[in-house]
Amino acid sequence: MRRLIVNADDFGLTSGVNRAIVEANRSGIVRSATLMANSQAFAEAVEFAGQCPQLGIGCHIVLIDGVPICNDVSSLTKGSGRFRTNLKDFAQAAVRKKISAAEIKQEAEAQIRKIQSCGIAITHVDTHKHTHLVPHVLRPVIKAAKACGLRAIRNPFELRRSRVSRIAGTKTQWMRSAGVMAFQVFAPQFRKIMREEKMVTTDGTLGITVTGQLDQKVLTGILQAMPEGTWELVCHPGYCDADLRNAGTRLLESRQIELQALTSEETRKTLADCGIELISYADLKQ
Repeated sequence: MRRLIVNADDFGLTSGVNRAIVEANRSGIVRSATLMANSQAFAEAVEFAGQCPQLGIGCHIVLIDGVPICNDVSSLTKGSGRFRTNLKDFAQAAVRKKISAAEIKQEAEAQIRKIQSCGIAITHVDTHKHTHLVPHVLRPVIKAAKACGLRAIRNPFELRRSRVSRIAGTKTQWMRSAGVMAFQVFAPQFRKIMREEKMVTTDGTLGITVTGQLDQKVLTGILQAMPEGTWELVCHPGYCDADLRNAGTRLLESRQIELQALTSEETRKTLADCGIELISYADLKQ
């Protein structure tokens, strides 16, 4: 059995991202999206979510980049009023427990509750740039999710590189792959914490290593290489407009290329040929 959750991250980032996610749901294979509670196009995303009953909505918890919802989270902002912008800096601070677990829980819970207050039944949580890879971040994020009645969370650990090494072979991809694989050291702790906290997750993720390179060829290769089990494909569709260029994201033109692949007839045919069933986090046993 092969089951796949295709989740679009960054819902709410810009209006162009919102429109692309809706299109990828209505005309493509996206069945899930994670909403950023502190994003500039949040209100529009909430409105779109109400118009897309087949789109599961999760919370894309933001602890890096942007501005927090809570005022008193100085360890997350280093007293600046804004989150760190460097993932390496954040990860090192988290590993050294220089970031308050209580503040992580407080901010994560505030973001979840903001979305819930809009009448959205959240299916799961994940984190921007997968910061919950680090156990010191994971535990308070889980506590926040549980406080809000949620039991499902993204498994941010990707299928090992050997299964995707032939899909995208650029220098950039190999460098990113090395960085992604370095975080595998935390995978055993993630599985242990999932069991202890009785949380629900997938067997792992697909598409993280090739973020920014998810064109038709790469997507087809990922789907054809997908093993048995329940997996999540992480994607970032969007329209590259002025708002996106000013949003501080490195993913620009690549979002439109992803959108084309996510809505193509070739992709639907590949899913059928491989016997892959599309689901959302709402379909996981919780």
